[in-house]
Amino acid sequence: MTGPLLAEFPDPATLIAAARGLENVPRLTALEAFTPFPVEELEKLPRARCSEIRPTMFLAGFCTAAFAFGLQWYSAVVDYPINSGGRPLNSWPVFLLVPFEVGIFAAALAGFIALLWTTGLPRLHDPLFDVPSFERATQDHYFLLAKGENEETSLDLRDRLRTAGALRVTEVRVP
Repeated sequence: MTGPLLAEFPDPATLIAAARGLENVPRLTALEAFTPFPVEELEKLPRARCSEIRPTMFLAGFCTAAFAFGLQWYSAVVDYPINSGGRPLNSWPVFLLVPFEVGIFAAALAGFIALLWTTGLPRLHDPLFDVPSFERATQDHYFLLAKGENEETSLDLRDRLRTAGALRVTEVRVP
């Protein structure tokens, strides 16, 4: 299996044209651009997959809040009922503050952990740094990283990137 392909372009116009040419490629699993300055046209082009962070945060926050509410209800109604001032044992408005706070904290913590997990952080070394000319991405060259789902798609990608005007197409070795 081949790794992702890194194509180097001399100017942003060529990079945008190459990215537009890859829009309709089937089985393209990754598309990322590296430029020395923001290129507005690129923000519309890459296919962004839906992030898993928001559902993770919702699930963690909701489940933790439900658990905290259930724990308070159980302790006040079943385990150690205390009749204080004639109020009912199941006085649910009293139980809402702690589940809210704990749910927000759990959602934030789950979001942070999911962010680290999905981005692969902390990562001390990226395989892109092994490509000899990649340091020019912060100076004057434009790079497009594309990954095909299989060998045939990768060969097609290599040909498409070369015909789109890439100065160099390098396979990035991912350990």
